[in-house]
Amino acid sequence: MDTLERREDQVKGIFGRVEEIEEVVEDLADREPDAVARLQRVASSALASAGPVSLRVAAELLDLSVRTVTTWADQGVLEIVAHRPKRVDPVQLHKVKHVVEELRAAGRNRDLVTAVWHRLQDQAVIEREDLAESLEQFRSGKKIPI
Repeated sequence: MDTLERREDQVKGIFGRVEEIEEVVEDLADREPDAVARLQRVASSALASAGPVSLRVAAELLDLSVRTVTTWADQGVLEIVAHRPKRVDPVQLHKVKHVVEELRAAGRNRDLVTAVWHRLQDQAVIEREDLAESLEQFRSGKKIPI
């Protein structure tokens, strides 16, 4: 096994372990919020430790062609973090992987790039701290008329 194959196996292994952690997080979500937060930090750290991911490995993880993954990277759906050879950010790749899996589970297999793009944009808005704070104020009745 050459160095490139070992590197690819290492990245796939990290992604596999993160998926296992996320399954445990789902099981504990309602009962152990502190443990969930710790596990999420561990998963994020593991993903970051994967380092930049080759387009070939990204394609395998997403079950797409390398050509499609290259297009997605060029369009900004996957964040390019190295150019020669082109490699993508593992954290963003992980997010995209989940979105692709959700879309496929819902029966969507065509024009995935547009659906993924919109879903990522929606997630970015939902994750904004100012929006979360505003929604919490609204729920608690602290509305301020404009």
